[in-house]
Amino acid sequence: MVDELAFSQENWARIHTVENSFGPSGKPLFQPGRVLIGEGRLMKQSRRGLQPKVFFLFNDVLVYGSIVLNGWWHKKQQIIPLEDIQLEDLEDSASMKNQWLIRTPRKSFYVAASSYEEKRAWIEHVEDCQSRLRQSSGRRPRSTFAVTWIPDRASAICMRCSDKFTVTQRRHHCRKCGFVVCSACSKKRAIIRHIHPTKWLRVCTTCHSSLSRTEVEETCCVRGDSTRKMGSDEYEVDESTEEEETEEQMEDHDPSRWMDPLAIHVYLKQARLFRQKKLC
Repeated sequence: MVDELAFSQENWARIHTVENSFGPSGKPLFQPGRVLIGEGRLMKQSRRGLQPKVFFLFNDVLVYGSIVLNGWWHKKQQIIPLEDIQLEDLEDSASMKNQWLIRTPRKSFYVAASSYEEKRAWIEHVEDCQSRLRQSSGRRPRSTFAVTWIPDRASAICMRCSDKFTVTQRRHHCRKCGFVVCSACSKKRAIIRHIHPTKWLRVCTTCHSSLSRTEVEETCCVRGDSTRKMGSDEYEVDESTEEEETEEQMEDHDPSRWMDPLAIHVYLKQARLFRQKKLC
């Protein structure tokens, strides 16, 4: 009982530290039964290239954000329920080693660890937490996920009309296929419900033509009403320039930290028994 209480207090303190690191813009993270499993720094592929991000794995959600002041402060907090995540292990590429793909309904992206062992630890811990959640909730895994965006630097031309990108001919991304496209090829808007149920998001002309008749009719209606709010052109895009660092910096940080699995197991088991007694 003393060990359980000590772990509970330590867990609360760790979560409180994570909350504070995101400042007033971050959302509260402490909830009854929530446990911080581990944390670490990973390289995340964004539209502007690889950027270091801090990741926190809880027993029910994955939290990540941008790094400020060498890890003491973080911003742009993102919270993803673990039951909404699908992981895909990937082979090394020329630009990314120890990488894997994180798919979610709203956004999918590549991440990379500093070593193969760290990569396997992240994947195994996430999958273990997911397995426990699904056993307790009975929910089936999701089957619809957002596509990954092709990075800006991957194409010097529009991937639909082949026009060259310039200072005035900006790059955009289709939210349905993830292609890098020009403004002329991405004037259409559509609701992609697994990304956002009400926002009108940028889609390329090719994807727009493949949408259902109902979606096309709704899109045409909203295009005629300039007062309706469209989805942001920079939907969940990493825009900070002060964090644009190279992959070599992964070698300079401490490896991911994981909590004692036995202490977590005992704590969660005791918490479940306590809740069951209260229900009785």
